Amino acid sequence: MIKLFYAPGTCALAPHIVLEWIGEPYELLHVKPSDPEYQKINPLGQVPAMIDGDSGVMNQADALLKYLAHKYPNAKLGDNGTLQDAYELDRWLAFLTGDVHPAFFPFFAPQRYTTNDSETDRQSVKQASYRLIDRVYQHLDKHLESKDYLVGDRRTIADPYTFAMTRWGNNLPKSLSDYPNLYRFYQHLREDTGVQRAMEQQGIH
Repeated sequence: MIKLFYAPGTCALAPHIVLEWIGEPYELLHVKPSDPEYQKINPLGQVPAMIDGDSGVMNQADALLKYLAHKYPNAKLGDNGTLQDAYELDRWLAFLTGDVHPAFFPFFAPQRYTTNDSETDRQSVKQASYRLIDRVYQHLDKHLESKDYLVGDRRTIADPYTFAMTRWGNNLPKSLSDYPNLYRFYQHLREDTGVQRAMEQQGIH
């Protein structure tokens, strides 16, 4: 049975949702990434992490998502078998990992981006992060015009990954509704029963 290590509200929400969509039994383990006991299991101290049987610890959200899509092909959450669709899925997963997620780093942990411990400097870092987040959100918003899903015309592993990071936008000064297509996508996924079950299990809303 797959074990998923998570911290509430992180990008671990994405593989959690996918496991709900797949419908196979799994074990959910709430951890604190900085906990020394968890770091014995996963020295990087990151979530999500996953163990599948004797796989050892696996990490990196996009890699875990692809692993689940390959392990459970009947769930049809990966590409549709064409080269172009495989590229599109990989492209958006890379964008989410390489552009969207890092845009939030200065917002969530501004102390890592300044050598000055003053609150003024930290707020300045956070202000800079808003521009980065706005840029990637605008790109997603434009792409999602007249679309219900990120890739093709069906749900894929890219959708819960996008949902998890869009949810973070509720903490920003700029309203998520200022990105109408992204907001519509977010609300659409919030109505999904698998998404609701995962969020309930994590104690988030």
